[in-house]
Amino acid sequence: MSLSKLISWSEKEFSRLPWREKRTLYRTLVSEIMLQQTTVSTVRNHYERFLVTFPTMESLARASEEELTVAWKGLGYYRRARNLKKIAEAIVNEYGGEFPRTSEELQLIPGIGPYTAGAIMAIGMDERALAVDANLERVIARLYGIKEEKGLKLQKKILELFAAGKIFNEKKLSPRKLNEALMDLGRTYCQARKASCDLCFLKAECVAFKRGKPLEYPMTSAVAKVSQEHELELLRVFVVKKGKLLVYRKDESEWLSGQYEVPTFIVKTTDEKLKQYQKLKVSSPEVVGSFKTGITKYKIQNSVIVTDEKVLKKLGFAREVVWKEIAAKDANFSTATTKGLLKFVEMK
Repeated sequence: MSLSKLISWSEKEFSRLPWREKRTLYRTLVSEIMLQQTTVSTVRNHYERFLVTFPTMESLARASEEELTVAWKGLGYYRRARNLKKIAEAIVNEYGGEFPRTSEELQLIPGIGPYTAGAIMAIGMDERALAVDANLERVIARLYGIKEEKGLKLQKKILELFAAGKIFNEKKLSPRKLNEALMDLGRTYCQARKASCDLCFLKAECVAFKRGKPLEYPMTSAVAKVSQEHELELLRVFVVKKGKLLVYRKDESEWLSGQYEVPTFIVKTTDEKLKQYQKLKVSSPEVVGSFKTGITKYKIQNSVIVTDEKVLKKLGFAREVVWKEIAAKDANFSTATTKGLLKFVEMK
């Protein structure tokens, strides 16, 4: 198999990614958690900054919730940040700051599943393992023509074949280089909706290419779930006094947990199950501005009012609120609050 050409290409094109330089197990862990559900370009813009704030496992384990969310801002999916901190705490407190050396032991740590364990083993330690993310899942399914449904079934099958030595059994192959090259291939030429087979180094051995049906792999469920976008109209209430803004802190079960947001109400939505905000049950003062945002499956129209505490009380806001300085660097306002502040400044 032409893996050597693939690996050479990967090293030439992507060796300067910051998490592939100055490798340590800690830096590998941080990058792998960041790269889950986030693009390489986004992570590249935040990775080194995060490590300046938390240069060691110990510093991350000691971090406060607010310090963590400020450092993570811009990466989204804040649950990953909390998982990363829990992993750091466990390694520092239970393993003396040293990573366990087997996949089984790694997966005993809360927050580390099969993928992250595989990444630490293969990419961090250069030990024989596969970090089966969506890219590897797709590339390997096409390369070997594996007919299993995408997801857990396919991932299990791939790991079984790998453990049995039926795939990637070349003795002198670096697990680190192999995993990173396959990830790079899946991110560039072997994408979910576009397979640039003419540019692929593995096409001569690829079953899906030989069959002329690369996009049919990996197999999907016969009853595919249709993702539905929802319309959401929110009322954002700005109460400003002496350079301070009235906000509440989002809890762990909410979007952007740990960040501060202005009191917010649902005006209307196509998702009747939405529990992120309370519904507006009385009429509000006149709206003075609006802006659009979006998160997960929601397209959000934000309407802004600027008022006082008495009106907020009449609207029936039920969360505990605090005053935060608008100019404070560590205020950690949500994106919607930040955009609303800019709108407020424009109106001034």
